[in-house]
Amino acid sequence: MAKRRFLAGAIAATAVFFALTGTAWAHSSASPNFGPNVIVFTPAMAQSDIQAKLDAISAQQVPNAAQFDTSRYSIFFEPGTYGSAADPLVFQVGYYEQVAGLGALPSDTVINGEAQVLNQCPPPDQNTDGTGCTGLVNFWRSLSNLTINVTVPPAGHVWSPPSNDPYGGDCDASTEFWAASQAAPLRRVIVNGNIFLQDYCTNTNISGFVSGGFMSDDQFGFVCNCGQQQYFVRNSTIGNWSNGVWNQVFLGDVGAPPTNFTPGTQETNVPTARVSEEEPFLTTDSSGNWNVFVPSVRTNSSGTDYTSGTSLPISKFFIASPSTSVLAIDAALALGKNLILTPGVYDLNAPIIVTRPDTIVLGLGFATLVPQHGLMAMQTLDVPGVKISGLIFDAGPVNSPVLLQVGVSHLVPFTKNANDPTLLSDVFFRIGGAEAGKATNSLVVNSNNTIIDDVWAWRADHGAGVGWTSNTADTGLVVNGDNVSAYGLAVEHYQKNEVIWNGQNGEDVFFQNEMPYDVPSQAAWMSSPTQKGYPSFLVTQKASGFQGFGMGSYSFFNQGVDIHSSMAFQSLATGAQWTDLATVFLSTAGSGGIDSVINGVGGSSTAANPDTPVDVQSYP
Repeated sequence: MAKRRFLAGAIAATAVFFALTGTAWAHSSASPNFGPNVIVFTPAMAQSDIQAKLDAISAQQVPNAAQFDTSRYSIFFEPGTYGSAADPLVFQVGYYEQVAGLGALPSDTVINGEAQVLNQCPPPDQNTDGTGCTGLVNFWRSLSNLTINVTVPPAGHVWSPPSNDPYGGDCDASTEFWAASQAAPLRRVIVNGNIFLQDYCTNTNISGFVSGGFMSDDQFGFVCNCGQQQYFVRNSTIGNWSNGVWNQVFLGDVGAPPTNFTPGTQETNVPTARVSEEEPFLTTDSSGNWNVFVPSVRTNSSGTDYTSGTSLPISKFFIASPSTSVLAIDAALALGKNLILTPGVYDLNAPIIVTRPDTIVLGLGFATLVPQHGLMAMQTLDVPGVKISGLIFDAGPVNSPVLLQVGVSHLVPFTKNANDPTLLSDVFFRIGGAEAGKATNSLVVNSNNTIIDDVWAWRADHGAGVGWTSNTADTGLVVNGDNVSAYGLAVEHYQKNEVIWNGQNGEDVFFQNEMPYDVPSQAAWMSSPTQKGYPSFLVTQKASGFQGFGMGSYSFFNQGVDIHSSMAFQSLATGAQWTDLATVFLSTAGSGGIDSVINGVGGSSTAANPDTPVDVQSYP
């Protein structure tokens, strides 16, 4: 009853607000007002102007100093061709940069050149630990819906500004590099040429470490995974996949390597995705009208699909900025609008509430939501078909019980939404790092038939407000709904179980986890009086029928104390099946480790066998 009164009051108050201020519900299809940090390029623009703008943004967003800043950018290319063999368009993609084509197909927007992510390189006088340049913290960026023809510039061509190129040469001129780690998805991208997922252009003290990534609906020829510790690829076409380290997982891919989960290879191939859906995305048509394309749900699928779906005019969307009140946002949602959140940081004094079925919430430029008063940042009601994508949820200064809650109850029958699942895609969570923050749980999924597609929940291990009693957080993901599928899931450094799965008939394909580094004592980290530590992934007795594929949990305890977790995975459910599990102790330094892989089965990964995977191929 209280919720009903709140919504009614919000609608009435906002109606008065719009009447008094004349605020528009939506902009025309031809000219949406996305604000100053959405940049749109057209083929008619001079390439020198495009290059200069891209280089200016890169100079600001590529350096590590931008890792926790508040700048956000969406960079869109209208359909057409950019760059040429004689004058390729080459640029770097930095923190909080969304780069995307606006065509209906990825082949509609072509870049002759490269859109790259390279290593972060400290100045030589600051490289005191010898680790050199790496991609370990290349987070929060994306590339989507375009084609890249990898173009080698002619001899002597100055193709990358010295301030953006740590090598000062052409080592990285003939390959598309995407040396990124978490929260850096590649979606609907076609690369004609080589793509390398590690920046291999080595010189003195360059290690090039990288740690995780996500691809979906892509087409690649030769892919060098190189030194990526783990990677997830879904519904894509691969010509040749080379190399691997600890955990490479393929779901519904054409041309992916077969399952071979042995140390030194560790590849898992699941031939079809039982249910999948790509995230909605912006397009423009030949008349200059803006639309949002909503891809169709696919079942038992493999390979790409660029045409199935529906197109919605931009007039069906309420376009918000960080200065828009939550009252206005919630009222627009209640009255049937979809929502676009333009780039920026949204300090929320109340939750965004999604009340209607099939609502689309689309973030641009990694729009970031921060609850200010210990409330949720976003809540959906018990409605099917909601689609939430392209957002960062940052914990606020007052502890929130949960940052994003999907559904009020998991008791909605299967028949109500089995063919209209809720979708969470490219949704990321942070506890600390950008600012001091606390949240008991990051994501709670109560709705049945939900797809979790590329979620990284991270209790920060560096940045602002970081410490065992500072950025406190129990659990990254709690699944209560039935028939939930999680693809490309990464949850790291939470202080209790990183994932708790209660729903029936769930599945997780790929899991990346690091246990918390900063446990102060064993007594502070016990899941029961007799069980040391917390399993990273707990499947409870309620979760009958769970299936897990290609899941890794790693440990490194850095407080100089001998810390142990009895097991990385704990399975209590009837009929649960686990395939290809791995644990690793991450360093030759540190103490303690993980004593077994799952339920006491599998060897230990501790300081005694560092950087060595310990596997269980099947359980039970």
